[in-house]
This record gives sequence, C-alpha cells and structure tokens, in this order.
Amino acid sequence: MAYVVGLMSGTSLDGVDAALVKIEDCGLKSKVELIDFISIPFANEIKQEIHDALSIETSSSQQICSLNFQLGEIFADAVIAICQKARFPLDQLDYIGSHGQTIYHQPIKAGKFIPSTLQIGEAAVIAYRTKTIVVSNFRTMDMAASGQGAPLVPYTELILYGSCEKSRLLQNIGGIGNVTVLPKDATLDDVRAFDTGPGNMMIDHICQKFYGMPYDKSGAIGKSGQVNETLLQQCMRMPYILTPPPKSTGRELFGAKLVDRLITDYSHLSKEDFVATMTMFTAKSIAENYKKFIFPTTTIDEVIVGGGGSYNDTLMNMLQAELAGHCSVFKQEDFGYSSEAKEAIAFAILANETMNHLPNNVPSATGAKQSVILGNITPVPY
Repeated sequence: MAYVVGLMSGTSLDGVDAALVKIEDCGLKSKVELIDFISIPFANEIKQEIHDALSIETSSSQQICSLNFQLGEIFADAVIAICQKARFPLDQLDYIGSHGQTIYHQPIKAGKFIPSTLQIGEAAVIAYRTKTIVVSNFRTMDMAASGQGAPLVPYTELILYGSCEKSRLLQNIGGIGNVTVLPKDATLDDVRAFDTGPGNMMIDHICQKFYGMPYDKSGAIGKSGQVNETLLQQCMRMPYILTPPPKSTGRELFGAKLVDRLITDYSHLSKEDFVATMTMFTAKSIAENYKKFIFPTTTIDEVIVGGGGSYNDTLMNMLQAELAGHCSVFKQEDFGYSSEAKEAIAFAILANETMNHLPNNVPSATGAKQSVILGNITPVPY
C-alpha cells in the first residue's frame, strides 16, 4: 500500500491540482481511493510568467530556467497544503507524481525541429521541500520510444473505469480535449486514446480577453449567444480535427494566436456569439472524432466526461445533442468520482506504476514502438 500525491498543472493554466491518494497493489489489480483533493489557483503574476514562457516571442532561456524553479516551489507548497488539509503527516507520504507545467509539446517533426516536449516544475525542489521521492517528466520516455508522449491517462482510466459489461469513452475536457476508448472487457492492448482537439482553452481565452473572467462559469455566456455557422465550419476545417489517430495537440495549435486571429477576422460578431461558437467548436470536434474514428469499429454505451469542461452546462448540452442516438453522456460525478481531481489522481497512479517498475504508457494511444516505464525518479535528498 502506498500514499501518493498526484500533481497536475494543465494547459488551461488555472493552477495546481493536488490529489492525496491511497493505492493498494499495482497494475490492473490497483485499488485506488481518493483521500482528499485541493486546487490552488496561480497568482496572476505567475500565470503571466507562464503565458510569457509559452510564447516564442516573449520567452527566453533565462525566464524558463527561473520559472522552472518557481513552479517547483509552488508544486511543493501544493503537496504540503493537501497533506495539511487532509491532516495527513507529510513524513508518511511514500512518493509524489508530478506532471509539471507543459511549456512546449511538439509531437511530430516540424522543419528542423524534431519531436520533443518540455514540462517544467523542478522535481529536485519538490523532493527537497517535502523530503519525498518525486516521479516526474512522464512524457519523455514514451517520446524516446517514438511515441507522441500523449495522451498519458489511458493506462489509469483502464484501471479505474474498465468494465466487463459496457464499452466506455472517457472524455477529458481540460485546456485540450482527449478521449480514451475502453471496449468492454478490454485489455491494455485494446485501449485507444487521442486528443480530440480544443477543450476549454479557446473559450477561456475569449472570456479573459472580452470579460476579464477566467472562464465561462456554467456556460452562461455561451448560452446567451448564437453559434455562427461560417466561423464554426472554418474551425472544423482545421486539418487536425479529422487527422487520424494517434495524434496529440496543445496550445501551440489551439491557443491565443489562433483565437486572436479569428477575433480579428470575425470582428462583426458579438462577444456572446464568439463564446457560443467556440463552445460548439469544442463539442462538435469531440463528436466528429467519435463518429469518424470510434463509432465505425466500436459500439459505445457510455461517454463519461471529466475535467473543467464538464461543469460547463452549455458545452455538455451541445455534446449530448451532437451524440444523440449514439450513446449516453455522463459526468465523473455520476460514477462517484471527481471531475476536478481526475488528472491529479492519474499522475498518482502513474507514479505508483513507475515505482513498481511497471510499463505505464499505452503504445496503441501514443504510437510508441513498445511499452516503457515512464518518468524520472528524484530520490529523497538526505
């Protein structure tokens, strides 16, 4: 049995999610219990630093170098905070699984730039502050094996949601949308997964730009607008949307640059219509990926949605309408889990697999040549 904290800082840049988890055994025998969860928002100045680091125009090696250590301190604070909240002694923690903050993810070669990825949040700082083993840098070994380094959560979703009776899709809607296909009675070889396209990222950027709000709470703004079909169809023609899997994407494709360009090109649209259209773009891109790449080969009984997007009622209603007649749509909470904690729990599970010397990627999802053990292990420093 192990007590593990999973840390996640995603493409939405909301802050750090920390889940304290008890895990018995490992592999497909794992029994996972969430003890407590906390989400700590980034201070505005840190959020701006991350935004600057993400941009080729505003980042520098010095800035990224400094931010790497700053985020290490913030992640360590999150570990301490979740243990305090749960009244769990820090010295009884077995290890920490930290995804880190993605600065750049390039899954395929682009000109002279080879496939590569960079997540920061210095593991040595976390280990020193918490006196706990840290498993980090999960994506790189999969990419070393010629995979795309994403998505990483399918292995954990098979452990948590695999069913002998029903075929399920696990749809995460964070900054980016990604889906895991779990046929009924699936083995690891049966699991498929890929990024469907935008999640909340484009919606959030518009809300920040137009309203000074971090996101569209409950989808209220999107509900008040009208979907512009011309803009929607232009977005749906983006090559990524119907590129066959394996595939992964990120802020480089669906971030602020794209949104700002669309705002300029469609300046006649109201703010509400823009939010409504980007919300539909997320829903429709998810549904079209299902219809083209999943439904033709696998009968699906249930879609289970997690991530911040599951709390956007307008987005959920649009997704349900797009999938009407195909399958039922649920939230994580309908199955007794937390949509907010899902990915932090996943990195606790992945760390447990790493510490038990078990391969924990899914080659059928990432395109890797073989199963590999993910993550770098930073030991207790003294």
